[in-house]
Amino acid sequence: MKKLILLLMLLSVKAASHAAGITYSTADSLLTVKLLAEGRKAYGENKQLNLMLYYGKKLQGVPYVAHTLEVNKTEQLVVNLRQMDCTTFVETVFALCLTTKGGSVKWDDYCRNLQTIRYENGKPEGYVSRNHYFLWWMDRNKKKGLVSTSMDDDMHKRAEQGRVLPSYIRKQTINIDYMTTHSSAYKMLAGNASDIKAIAAKEQASKGRVVYYIPSAKTGLSKKQLGGYVRDGDILAIATKKKGLDTTHIGIASWGKDGKLHLLNASQVRGKVVLEPMTLQQYMKKHPTQLGIWVLHPEL
Repeated sequence: MKKLILLLMLLSVKAASHAAGITYSTADSLLTVKLLAEGRKAYGENKQLNLMLYYGKKLQGVPYVAHTLEVNKTEQLVVNLRQMDCTTFVETVFALCLTTKGGSVKWDDYCRNLQTIRYENGKPEGYVSRNHYFLWWMDRNKKKGLVSTSMDDDMHKRAEQGRVLPSYIRKQTINIDYMTTHSSAYKMLAGNASDIKAIAAKEQASKGRVVYYIPSAKTGLSKKQLGGYVRDGDILAIATKKKGLDTTHIGIASWGKDGKLHLLNASQVRGKVVLEPMTLQQYMKKHPTQLGIWVLHPEL
């Protein structure tokens, strides 16, 4: 009887959610509710639990699949816990964390948190409203109070005051235009002149912005040597040398027993969500276009 009631509740949620413009499967809603129930219990027993690592590790083994958000003709919130790329993995984990910290195990609250993270104004308002570049993702979620960027903020202050930056810090000047110069590569953007124009204006507004990062050669330093700026569960974005882009990959920071920084991520190379056994420095040495890492702290 209890199973039947749960099934009916989930089916009613599904109908309501589709009416609200959410794309998902019953498996997604079932897994979300299950994870939230387990997470609430674990967090209730240990308030020091690092929720980003807890939920991230729970999703290990989920297959890496690109373009899972490009499944509708018009922009809708897509919830997919069965297939993930690097961005949807981090968004999924972060939304689970926010829901747990809010004291909820409800599907609707999870969906609300996910769309708050993913969209400029906290809800889908067309394709342009999605946080396509990680710079936009960072700035908009910082404005909402969901993340902080203490390292970046401190370096901006030092630069303004004419102080010398630490040896493990570099700056990246943003000049993003990849989406509009490669619009045919984006299923929902190709041939859409009005959206291309709108995104181009946003790209132009970001031009010249400076973001500070830890260069790849310095990611092998200890937590103390990195000024304590990188903590377990932080969101790490990999800055790139590729023309027109700001970053090319994101994941979650995990300090290993070896005292080195590792990346918990949806890995295209590994084909699944994995806690990378290589150190982050070793990983980045294999990718010469990677400049280093931006560091964001989830406000949980």
